[in-house]
Amino acid sequence: MGQVSLVEVSKRFTLRIDGEVQEVNALDRVSFTVDDGEIVALIGPSGCGKTTALRIAMGLEAATAGSVKVDGREVTGCGYDRGMVFQHAELLPWLSALENVMFGLEMKGLRGAPLRETAMQYIELVGLKDSSNRRPHQLSGGMQQRVGIARALAIDPKVLLMDEPFGALDAQTRESMQEELLQIHGRTGKTILFVTHDLDEAVLLADRVVVMQRGIVQETIAVPLPRPRGDLGAIRGSSEFAETRYHIWRALHVAPGASH
Repeated sequence: MGQVSLVEVSKRFTLRIDGEVQEVNALDRVSFTVDDGEIVALIGPSGCGKTTALRIAMGLEAATAGSVKVDGREVTGCGYDRGMVFQHAELLPWLSALENVMFGLEMKGLRGAPLRETAMQYIELVGLKDSSNRRPHQLSGGMQQRVGIARALAIDPKVLLMDEPFGALDAQTRESMQEELLQIHGRTGKTILFVTHDLDEAVLLADRVVVMQRGIVQETIAVPLPRPRGDLGAIRGSSEFAETRYHIWRALHVAPGASH
């Protein structure tokens, strides 16, 4: 199982602005659930709280109020039931692709022959068998992100948390990585919570899209596209894609908290 639930999560930051101490509400009673095996996209303008919600779900930040639960167990910090993929792969530059994946497994306590075998299994899963001995500077941006995904998946988390992992890539590589992620999801069935700014990406990848504005959930929108989603070009040309994309666009362009 791999259900993750945010329940009435709020987050306040204390900042000094123009010499005055002020409290800023990054999240205000945010609630949503990602069901086992589901992909849910978080989308919204910069500063709306998407990444803060993701970091709280990972255990990198503590909520001011509310709770996050994975399969009913409250999150109190980082754990191996969750894996994180960042916008930049954050690979260790002195290690090869394979060794970067092995590093995460070593932190989990794996040793000996199973360590290398397991790491190679996930390197192969993301299509990098022939590049396993290359160091990060010898890999393209897309390949580095594949290593980051392999590293997160190798610890066998229940939930994969992804913070705009394709945001820094060129358009062609981004489309390739979207297809890659759908294939990986099809093979592993992992629960995925995915932060993005891109409307097309949200519709192409997700089962549901959570639209956020100014720290609140504006609307949750179901994506009526069946899985598997093999031909993304055909999906982009479908009426279901266009209608869902417009629905999300409209939710992003109304006043926070207003109905439409």
